[in-house]
Amino acid sequence: MAQIVVVFDFDKTIIELDSDNWVVDELGATDLFNELLPTMPWNLLMDRMMKELHAQGKTIEEIKEVLKRAPIHPRIVPAIKKAHALGCDLRILSDANMFFIETIIDHLGIKNCFSEINTNPSYVDNEGRLRISPYVDFQSSPHGCNRCPPNMCKGMIIERIQASLAKEGKKRMIYLGDGIGDFCPSLKLGEADFMMPRKDFPVWDLICENRALLRAEIHEWTDGDEMEMILLKLIEKIKIQENNNSNSVQLLSVDCKFETISMAAHEALPPPLRVHQ
Repeated sequence: MAQIVVVFDFDKTIIELDSDNWVVDELGATDLFNELLPTMPWNLLMDRMMKELHAQGKTIEEIKEVLKRAPIHPRIVPAIKKAHALGCDLRILSDANMFFIETIIDHLGIKNCFSEINTNPSYVDNEGRLRISPYVDFQSSPHGCNRCPPNMCKGMIIERIQASLAKEGKKRMIYLGDGIGDFCPSLKLGEADFMMPRKDFPVWDLICENRALLRAEIHEWTDGDEMEMILLKLIEKIKIQENNNSNSVQLLSVDCKFETISMAAHEALPPPLRVHQ
């Protein structure tokens, strides 16, 4: 069972941009998007945009082709594959949507590296239109966190993940993100965990302003090269620490065993022959 859980944001962390904006821009709907943006929540706007694009004759395959062209730093995929090969449990926690994320990571050949994807639900309906829903139905059951957007509190999702991990035994977490929504989960990390904020992005600014609120060790990164280097070093650091702790426990157990045998042997000897060194 993997002892290291690595949680990735998606937009501007795994890929280099916001997948929602990328699709809207590439399919020529930017003006309408900007016109509607002040009038409705983001997820409902994206659902509306998919309706408009469908009405214009844009197909699911065209959306997929746009997603497959999303720019990504050349070291991100190798970093993910290496972390997975080292036995880490990799997960995605994103305010994008399931269709966009699965299309991209399947195209990149890393879908099987992730054990879980937490994001806004999406599906293709009978008419061939992509539908997008908020992760949280904020109109009927708001999550109540004032740090996060109404559709998703990543901090609450991290707490759920932590609760499930606690049942499996002690695990260490590494969290990577860039946006405002990644600040709340960073506050849920413990002293044995690691936060990897993307430097000069909103989450980095929030962490710098509120450093005392975080318990996790912080390691910033700027691009895919640094992400790969730092992530793999942290995984190595955790493995060394865990091995050292395991060896210490084994040595302590052996010492106690020898002492027990020694005391039992001493007690079995006649008093004059007891020798203490």
